[in-house]
Amino acid sequence: MKCDLCSSEAVTFVAYNGSHLCGEHFMKYVEKRVKKEIRKQIDVHSGDKIAVAVSGGKDSMVLLHLLNAVFGRRPDVGLHVITIDEGIEGYRPPSMDIVRDYCSSRGLPLSIRSFSEMGLTMDSVSSVTGENSPCTYCGVFRRKLMNDEARKIGARFLATGHNLDDMAQSIMMDFARGDVERLARLGPHERVRQGLVPRFHPLRTIPESESLLYAIVAGIPFWDGECPYWKEALRNQYRDTIDLLDYRTPGIKFSILASYDEIKPMLYEKYQSGELNRCACGEPCIGIECKACDYERSLKKRISDLKVR
Repeated sequence: MKCDLCSSEAVTFVAYNGSHLCGEHFMKYVEKRVKKEIRKQIDVHSGDKIAVAVSGGKDSMVLLHLLNAVFGRRPDVGLHVITIDEGIEGYRPPSMDIVRDYCSSRGLPLSIRSFSEMGLTMDSVSSVTGENSPCTYCGVFRRKLMNDEARKIGARFLATGHNLDDMAQSIMMDFARGDVERLARLGPHERVRQGLVPRFHPLRTIPESESLLYAIVAGIPFWDGECPYWKEALRNQYRDTIDLLDYRTPGIKFSILASYDEIKPMLYEKYQSGELNRCACGEPCIGIECKACDYERSLKKRISDLKVR
């Protein structure tokens, strides 16, 4: 099959708009949408620093590649990569090597933070998670370390590699739980709250399949290893349901995101952001203690009790 825009062989069929695209036009198609989202989500000024959360997987490596293409030639804007080591043997080390090599070859500063700073690893936590999946704790700890590092380096924004699939799943999960207030806190963040570096998501309109294809066509290195704990995540059930709906009616994921964008202003108006307290660890929180410290204390007790038994 030929590309609809030239005589080259097509590398993909975009089901939701009915177009066949070759590698070159597919990359331009993705890049155009990502650049549009960057302009829409953040207003970058001279002297700004942008933190980029990079795990080494396809989405975060595509994110870093595209942000570097947009801002890498601007001497007045700095990119700073942040990688989190969760302590998953055999899974995280290879991906961190990819990030190190990529940053080193392009002169990008890199900060690596680790769960070991809290005296934990996901391998030690996985056996004491109780009713929650390991992903519940992992997400909270990752967000804490990313925000803390972004704040320390003086970043004005924190970019993450959330793609369209991630966004649609998060929206549907919050609706299903009835957690409408949580929806109001879903990124990209338009409000700047003291102590929290606002996150933005340049890949939010890029389906996961297109992110993967872009990485392959563009020759971007990435780690395709599978986290040993991913199967326990509740998110997988929402992923399967939404994927089935999108297979039957291509474009459903875009519709979910568009619907959320329509109601977001009303959510912002209803759930006004109040003053945040400061946890003993330094992170902003709603109560006396942040969720990460709460989890850290309870998990360490469970691990200690398990060792005693």
